[in-house]
Amino acid sequence: MSTAAGTIELPPASRRRARRPLRSSGSLGASAASVGVIGGVMLLLFGPLILLAVFSFNSSTIISLPFERFTFHWYQAALENSGARDSIINSVVIALIVAAVCLLVGTMSAIGITRTRFRLRGFASALHGATLVIPSLIIGVAAVMFFSLLHVELSLVTLAIMHIVCTFPLVTAIVAAGLVRFERGPEEAAIDLGASQWQMIRYVMLPQIAPSLAAAGLYAFFESFNSFELSFFTSGYQQTFPVWVYALLKHGDNLPMINAAATVIAAAQVLIVIAGWMLVSRLLRRQSNGRSLSDMITGGTRA
Repeated sequence: MSTAAGTIELPPASRRRARRPLRSSGSLGASAASVGVIGGVMLLLFGPLILLAVFSFNSSTIISLPFERFTFHWYQAALENSGARDSIINSVVIALIVAAVCLLVGTMSAIGITRTRFRLRGFASALHGATLVIPSLIIGVAAVMFFSLLHVELSLVTLAIMHIVCTFPLVTAIVAAGLVRFERGPEEAAIDLGASQWQMIRYVMLPQIAPSLAAAGLYAFFESFNSFELSFFTSGYQQTFPVWVYALLKHGDNLPMINAAATVIAAAQVLIVIAGWMLVSRLLRRQSNGRSLSDMITGGTRA
């Protein structure tokens, strides 16, 4: 406030405390219902895994409470079991091969479906989804009949082939969804600036769909590793981990060892998922850095 004598500063007005909006009983009820539904789903998903892990430390072969004695014996037995080791190695090797091939074939299919126009494009897209609606049991039986007619001996090779056939369509769908999210402007600009088709795919397209590729790779790995129906029908005399578990379930005394082995596998898969989530988050953060088109074409990074 200005006067003839000068400027007089008025004391600041008292600040009013911000009032929190009152929540209605309806919103509180909806929040409680949401928490209840989420809690129920989490219990159904992870409750059996928690029980499996808990009873793997029980010395008794009978799953019941109270514990007879706390022990790590079943973990040692699982590690010393040659069938468990061989089946896990088979599953991991097959899953890695399936993930790599499905990423390559699925990415090529997704690029062809989303970036090109041809007469049978709709039919090709529908054909990719055929294996997603047919039960795995039917596909497994049909695969046995197919290889039998061709006089092909069932082995891990036939198993890998069937896993690739049944897995890459969804990998195609995941990668195609990532491609649809991005406009073709940067890709066309890269071609106009003199980049070859391979340079455009490597430096423009692939960085854009890197999160989708990571998610598709994780899906392909776990889908192959955890597949039972196809593994049971097409692996021949060589066992994967799900088939080994099924074979030992016929004898109740082996159940604690199966619990121990499954607990280790489940923990490893959770760690892989967490690592994959961190990788995808990092890729998304890198995409939001606003790199210029020239940096994307040349592979350079911002200072």
